[in-house]
Amino acid sequence: MSQSVSQSASQISDIGSAMRGPQAAAGTVKRRVVVTMTVSTGAVIGNLYYAQPLEASLARSFHASTGAIGAVLTLIQVGYALGLATLVPLGDILERRRLLTGLLAAVVVGMAGMAAAPSVPLLACAAAMVGLTSVAVQIIVPFAAHLSAGPQQGRVVSTVMSGLLLGILLSRTMSGLVAQVAGWRAVFVMGAVLTAAIAVLLWRELPSLAPTTKLPYPTLLASVVQLIREEPVLRMRMLFGALSFGSFSVFWTSAGFLLSRAPYGWNSSEIGLFALLGAVGAMTAKFAGRLADRGLARVATGGFLLVMALSYVLLDLGGTSVVALGIGVAVMDLGCQGAHISNQSLVYPLRPDARSRLNTAYMTAYFLAGAMGSAASAAVYASYGWSGVCLLGAALPTAACVAWLIEAALHRRGAGIRPAADEPGTS
Repeated sequence: MSQSVSQSASQISDIGSAMRGPQAAAGTVKRRVVVTMTVSTGAVIGNLYYAQPLEASLARSFHASTGAIGAVLTLIQVGYALGLATLVPLGDILERRRLLTGLLAAVVVGMAGMAAAPSVPLLACAAAMVGLTSVAVQIIVPFAAHLSAGPQQGRVVSTVMSGLLLGILLSRTMSGLVAQVAGWRAVFVMGAVLTAAIAVLLWRELPSLAPTTKLPYPTLLASVVQLIREEPVLRMRMLFGALSFGSFSVFWTSAGFLLSRAPYGWNSSEIGLFALLGAVGAMTAKFAGRLADRGLARVATGGFLLVMALSYVLLDLGGTSVVALGIGVAVMDLGCQGAHISNQSLVYPLRPDARSRLNTAYMTAYFLAGAMGSAASAAVYASYGWSGVCLLGAALPTAACVAWLIEAALHRRGAGIRPAADEPGTS
């Protein structure tokens, strides 16, 4: 799973005075608020990925098979997908700052449970709780979209997303380094402490944002399905996102197994440091955001998906070549994150009053595919080795490219999927 911010901490201290009030006005987001959301998404999303470089260590500690530990990693993603489907829509009917801090408090409990787990089943239960409540980051992203509605939305959302993407990558590095020095349990203690600090920061510094709808909760959940049915742009972006992130998870789930064995034989810290190569992909976020603001998100999506599919040629060679593996990781992450930002830039303008529910639909498909990719990756690696993993990983973005070509052909004929009403560059 996988599965990508250097910002000045001094910029965060006076956010409160800049954005206090009963409700922040859309389009007036300040840079300091963006910094807060960027840092917070990176810190919180890391909780989903701390375990990935620790696969071999966890298997040894619990005397468990790689399949059992792979199942724990899958449960984190399943929990996250469930939280996306059931908790993220609450961002449209509850005050978001209060919802955020409540979810983060639950994350702290789950991380503490992982740190103290005496067995694989209890580790899995705590991991599922962490996944379920770490959807707090998906409250922050539509929050940012609301505050920045207008010509700067692509840049703001992509900046916040760059924090999330870097959090995914840096969490693996931090995990490996901490585990090497203090053991794997210390990694989850670190995550709990960091998450608690972020909860306090968000409560103190983010503006209050009134709910955008008064729908009853059951009706709210049903409206997500209605949005999927009524918005063809959303459906296509769900497909592209699912296939790309499924591929991303296929790679990162088995990367730890590959790197911990011959010919590499790396330890946890070395595996964690290797994940930094994916930072190239995270840097793509702002570039993709600028393309979106120019009305090029639809075209860019096809290019990013193609790049991702081709990266697996290098990743397959990476079974024995660290150079090929490193370049392949950078290219693969570039394609995945670029496609993701392009997708979001087309989804959020569809229904400004339902951004949390749009995010729910898109991200639920995204992470369900990630969970399925993780499960399939562990099984394929056990049976067919690294080449089998790469073949599976390449097949998913290749299928997305085919779907993108069909969509483009329909548009050229004037009978296809209509663009988002607010998509920059559309009429």
